[in-house]
Amino acid sequence: MVLFLFLLISLVPLGGSTSPITCYNDNGDAVDWFYMYKLPKEHSGRSSTEGEMYLLLDKGSEGWTEGKGTVNDTAGALGRTVGQLYSQGQNTEVAYILYNDQRPPEDFGDRWFNDSGSRGGHTKGVVLLDKNQGFWLVHSTPHFPPVQQAGEYYYPSSGVTNGQNFICVTYPLDRFQTIGEQLQINQPNVYDCDVPESLATLVPALAAVCKKKHLSGHIFPHAKPVSNRSVTLTSKDGTNFISFAKGASFDNDLYHSWVAPTLQSDLLVQFWIRSTGILPSDCSLGWKVLDITLIHPGQAFTFKASQDHSKWAVSPKAAREGLAGGGGGWVCVGDINRNEAEEKRGGGTVCLQDPVVWKAYRTAALECEACGGGTIQC
Repeated sequence: MVLFLFLLISLVPLGGSTSPITCYNDNGDAVDWFYMYKLPKEHSGRSSTEGEMYLLLDKGSEGWTEGKGTVNDTAGALGRTVGQLYSQGQNTEVAYILYNDQRPPEDFGDRWFNDSGSRGGHTKGVVLLDKNQGFWLVHSTPHFPPVQQAGEYYYPSSGVTNGQNFICVTYPLDRFQTIGEQLQINQPNVYDCDVPESLATLVPALAAVCKKKHLSGHIFPHAKPVSNRSVTLTSKDGTNFISFAKGASFDNDLYHSWVAPTLQSDLLVQFWIRSTGILPSDCSLGWKVLDITLIHPGQAFTFKASQDHSKWAVSPKAAREGLAGGGGGWVCVGDINRNEAEEKRGGGTVCLQDPVVWKAYRTAALECEACGGGTIQC
């Protein structure tokens, strides 16, 4: 019995938890990936939680399902996933990076904040990993998540009124060097991070992001900094995603000039239209990229694009064969809009070809702006 207890204790790592760093669903199950659609506030005054409700779609599900709680719940998919950051303490075997072009309000100093402000990437996300695996969460919510020093997870009130999107993917350790390189191209505004020495040697690109070093010709055989790059990122369980990352020097629209021709697909794009210099729908270059104007995801209520801060794109038809596999059409979830200012800023999107995910997003796009003006059914 003593020997059994000794062996049991020896299998538990110092500092604690044996739970893997991963994306989690509403049931507390570790999942390879999930998509979340935080619904906008209806302004009907029906509930104090209105504006915090969400739809969830994870690997193996058949489409959108209503979230079991709210985005503010620590037991929900988002709270349980991001909440892993706040249970780590000063764990020297865990690395994290929090970045957002609109930092959270906590006043813990500007140690991690990129003073370039709006000149940095229009990017939002969370990276958390240990020496085995971790997750990369790309999202659209301002002021999210709180810094690690805050000590607990919560969802900001600033992200309640409008719709928001999230994509979380669980990756093995060896993918995070590539993720770090993609982030260097994006030039994110990092406001909190820690890549301890035990992990810095394994993922030097992430360590460089934490130190705010951008990707340049000394890593790739280019004479000048890399302006854009797309790479395939394979999840822990073998799902292939395509990450598109552009920097300020790309100086063009992400979706029309690059994503659509790369995927060989027209695109319907949802983005924040309540800003200046919005790019209209564009049917040039052989690809139709249409701005979505009316949205109806799952069984949720219908809302206008002006109520949705999400940044996602979906192919109007099933994608052509031969690109990444998986069937269905393309869905891309990211953190950058279609406007003139953001042509000159870093940002990106993560794309998947999957029939269930495609149907969930494709049926959500009801009406679009036609090229040349006017409204059409998407």
